[in-house]
Amino acid sequence: MRARRFSEDATCVITSLNHDGSGVGHCDGKVVFVDGALPGEEVRFRYLGRRRRYDTGAVQEILVRSCERVEARCAHFGVCGGCQLQHLEPTAQLIHKEGIVREAFAHIAQVDCASWAPPVAGPVFAYRRRARLGARVVDKKGGLLLGFRERRHSYIAPLSYCHTLDVRLGARLAQVKALLESLSCPEAIPQIEFAAGDEAAALVVRHLRDLTAADRQALGAFGATHGFAMHVQAGGPETVQYVGGLNEVLRYALPEFAVELTFGPTDFIQVNAKINNAMVAQAVDWLDLHADSDVLDLFCGLGNFTLPIARRAGSVFGIEGVAALIDRARANAHSNGIENAMFAVADLDVETVGDQLGDRRFDAALLDPPRTGAMAAVKALAARGVPRLVYVSCNPATLARDAQWLVHQGGYRLMRAGVVDMFPQTHHVEAMALFTKDP
Repeated sequence: MRARRFSEDATCVITSLNHDGSGVGHCDGKVVFVDGALPGEEVRFRYLGRRRRYDTGAVQEILVRSCERVEARCAHFGVCGGCQLQHLEPTAQLIHKEGIVREAFAHIAQVDCASWAPPVAGPVFAYRRRARLGARVVDKKGGLLLGFRERRHSYIAPLSYCHTLDVRLGARLAQVKALLESLSCPEAIPQIEFAAGDEAAALVVRHLRDLTAADRQALGAFGATHGFAMHVQAGGPETVQYVGGLNEVLRYALPEFAVELTFGPTDFIQVNAKINNAMVAQAVDWLDLHADSDVLDLFCGLGNFTLPIARRAGSVFGIEGVAALIDRARANAHSNGIENAMFAVADLDVETVGDQLGDRRFDAALLDPPRTGAMAAVKALAARGVPRLVYVSCNPATLARDAQWLVHQGGYRLMRAGVVDMFPQTHHVEAMALFTKDP
């Protein structure tokens, strides 16, 4: 067979989606990952890259269309890397994401799940209350660009509107771009951060050169006009400074638990407010708490799970590696009148993490680790014989890795699992799993 030239188009039938939302097909005896293609479709595609074991491509024409295909709402879809699945019907997105978790359990963990919970789902647009956007001056493209990174590139995709962002920012990207262009050093602004609570919202402008007094005045005026608390950041998180605009505290409520949490503009919070409410409720339900339960919350952050657990349990001990978040968690407990929550700072990725717990016994534990997982923590919990674990994960691969150890070496059973759709329209998969161990 003649070797196909790189610039030539080719056709293939798509059989599945991979973890980043690309269609999976075969062409000339090799696997090809095709951006913009869906299972069941026959597509004509153009090659983007060739590797020894697989190729990559992008759809040029859909020859046979999937019944699950929808028109993407965003004009930037396909170039902007912020979303990968806007062309797939939302229910089909959930099925795809659950399939990724099922496959991870089957092939990485080699464990069976006793029961699958319905996906935790909610709004699929205008949900994102936390985001970081890149900024760069590119004269060849007309000046300052503001947006997410392009798909498969480090370039910035300039956005005029973002449908997944909370509308307080998503509808004002053009105004924010004009603001940054008006500053004395737009070429020294690499990014902005956005954070929104139930009422107030904030912008943080990262700058690599000193801003002038006029710059700060312009930022404050913009915040006052458009409803943002405006901040600047010259270095690390400790350099964030309020410079004007609305002077309101960022906070969000978890009404089912009569809890309200405050947070800073660069603090980690779950990005989807409605999904977070439902996720916390499901986690507390799966913990099966009673009035005397003693609970451990690892990677507790500013208390997102800890304080709701405290409303249902006898006591809860939250541990987090970031001291500033523990300070925030303690303050949140105090402001909510919660006295049965204790907190400590500890590195949860070291083998000695169990030493932080002393001789205390726990009836249940919740883990919400970063993408790297929680292997050291799950080993410590297993060694202490904690009978009930709820694991919230943003990475199915490390969840499956930790599940493999818990089941095959730790003596646990995987009793229940389900998808939590924290990031609709994207390939990101959040999941929750319940592990139990006989006393």
